[in-house]
Amino acid sequence: MSEKRNGRPFGPRMGGPGSGPMGHMGGGGEKAKDFKSTMLQLLRYIDEYRPRVYLVIFLAAFSSAFSIAGPKLLGKVTTKLFEGLMAWHLGTELLTDFAYIRRHVLILVLLYSISAIFSYLQSYIMSEVSMKITYRFRKDISEKMNRLPLKYYDKQTHGAILSRITNDVDTVNQTLNQSLTQIITSIATVLGVLVMMLSISWSMTFVALMTIPLSLVFIMLVVRKSQGYFKTQQKYIGEINGQIEENYAGHNVVQVFNGEAEAIRTFRLLNTELFDSAWKSQFLSGLMMPIITFVGNLGYVAVCILGGYLAVKKMIEVGDIQAFIQYVRSFTQPITQLANISNVLQSTAAAAERVFEFLGEEEESAEAGKEDAPETVIGQVEFRNVHFGYSKDKTIINDFSATIRPGQKVAIVGPTGAGKTTIVKLLMRFYDLDSGQILIDGRDTSRMTRQGLRSMFGMVLQDTWLYNGTIRENIRYGSFDQSDQQVLAASKAAHCDEFIRALPHGYDMVINEEVTNISQGQKQLITIARTFLADPKILILDEATSSVDTRTEILIQKAMEKLLEGRTSFVIAHRLSTIKDADLILVMKEGDIVEQGNHETLLARNGFYAELYQSQFSEGEE
Repeated sequence: MSEKRNGRPFGPRMGGPGSGPMGHMGGGGEKAKDFKSTMLQLLRYIDEYRPRVYLVIFLAAFSSAFSIAGPKLLGKVTTKLFEGLMAWHLGTELLTDFAYIRRHVLILVLLYSISAIFSYLQSYIMSEVSMKITYRFRKDISEKMNRLPLKYYDKQTHGAILSRITNDVDTVNQTLNQSLTQIITSIATVLGVLVMMLSISWSMTFVALMTIPLSLVFIMLVVRKSQGYFKTQQKYIGEINGQIEENYAGHNVVQVFNGEAEAIRTFRLLNTELFDSAWKSQFLSGLMMPIITFVGNLGYVAVCILGGYLAVKKMIEVGDIQAFIQYVRSFTQPITQLANISNVLQSTAAAAERVFEFLGEEEESAEAGKEDAPETVIGQVEFRNVHFGYSKDKTIINDFSATIRPGQKVAIVGPTGAGKTTIVKLLMRFYDLDSGQILIDGRDTSRMTRQGLRSMFGMVLQDTWLYNGTIRENIRYGSFDQSDQQVLAASKAAHCDEFIRALPHGYDMVINEEVTNISQGQKQLITIARTFLADPKILILDEATSSVDTRTEILIQKAMEKLLEGRTSFVIAHRLSTIKDADLILVMKEGDIVEQGNHETLLARNGFYAELYQSQFSEGEE
């Protein structure tokens, strides 16, 4: 149940203030451990797109520059209109210079058009670059997943790994697509507007700038108060989504054990905490814009008063006041955006850091110089003085040796958690041995490529794995070059052809979450058909008849018996009564092999196997 909460696939990216790239200031996003090195690594990662990024910077800067020139021209037009109006009012012969106004308006339209074109181009280019980088990120992560050793997945939750591909990559993508160009535009706008303001009046600029520290003081007070509520809000969004997902997935269990009241009580507690933190964070973050507007309006009043005084003294023109007010508005907006983006960059660095940590994980040992699988596999397996431990300080298989002849059946038994799957993992080289050898047909598996080694094996596990595709595609999985006739033959051998033909669309029926007319046992038969089609010489079987009806269990057992013919097999056994005929039984306890032999020999020893068998037999009698 905790897996999805720890992996947080539901919580942090649910939107709302502070969670997305353009959330309000003060959002409680995570911070990177090393912001500087992560951002440098991200810059190196996008190095191949550097020319396009430079072009985007150029376009964004010039788009801002052309836009900035607008208020100055509008100011000149305003001045000319004012002069014409005053001349008319005084009754002089001076008339408004409409040619001058028309010329400046045309220049203004041209400047704004060029600015819009540049803005469109930089958005188009940056969108393409960001999507290519996102594509590369996901491609690298996908390829990395196939190169990581199994021990990595033993230590990580599925949700945490999934979060790398979805949430973290999306965060980086949105920042590159939106925030990067916004940073460039905001910086260019601030610098350009400041120059234009100073060119009009240094005293008015000083008065306008005095409002910024005042705004920042109020904002910092709000941010300091709201940040804790944002973090709490994000925490409980994750908690409440996790609780809903868990109860939805286990809805039948909740009802069987009458857990509805407890589930509702837990939901109400989480929902109350979320409501409490959410409204406070929303209220406080909502205060920022009114505060900024209020302080900004005070600045406008001061600028208008000072501007009017300077205009009366003939130190500036009337149109300069109008232009200056526009510049003040243009100046405060990008500063607010830059403050927002600073939080976005922190969460982006944290997301990129997690992605780079994943991409930097230690991979499986190199395959260079390894042998491929032989064309003909006989099926003889030998364990020779095998030592293995999941950690170096704890060896769980000590000096294990055994020889399995072609066609023999090996059963691996033991209580839950004894480590029965460890032998399977070593056979398939999901883990490398600490010492010793595993040989197949006399060839050391450590000298073979993993792909070549695993091509010798077929697996039928207790937990069926079918993907979203047709039944035909699921059976053909791993044997993609096999014909439809061979798929049909494998299905008949696995006793699943009859029920498949009875389904809507037969072999072309698509299996997905909405399919309810295929039972667990029938899914198991489909996986057995997949193994028949692969035709391996060595089988790994997990008893697959739990939770199925008697008729399907008989079909599965028949299919299994036919599948085992002429093949070396390793059976993970849960019911000891099913492996009496095994040629070799490996008895495991607490991760170690404590006994080995056939059924009669182990019973005669009256050891741990006999104790297990008698306990199961007694339970069966009861």
